[in-house]
Amino acid sequence: MFFVDDQEAAATWYRDNILGTGEITENEGYWFLNVDGTEIGFHPADPDRNPSGGSVVVYFATQHLDRARQQALQANATHHRGPLDISADRAICQLIDPFGNVFGLDGHR
Repeated sequence: MFFVDDQEAAATWYRDNILGTGEITENEGYWFLNVDGTEIGFHPADPDRNPSGGSVVVYFATQHLDRARQQALQANATHHRGPLDISADRAICQLIDPFGNVFGLDGHR
């Protein structure tokens, strides 16, 4: 679940710029991105209980971390930390989406 001010825009951004696939649905003001049986929710931000950026860090697997990171940066994400090599063939990084949430990428460099 991501807490954002514009749920539809956030769902569309993740579909178009991070995952490249998925079905966006809306149910009573809550937006969801469904990808292969996994549901990612976009909830209205609440400055007192769930501010933008208050989500846990979700990591998305990718085959080519550097390429996926560059694509996210070109789509107005900003650098947060990394990339960090965590094994000989795997690295992670964290970025901030245009809605203020931290997310991660996990994959091969």
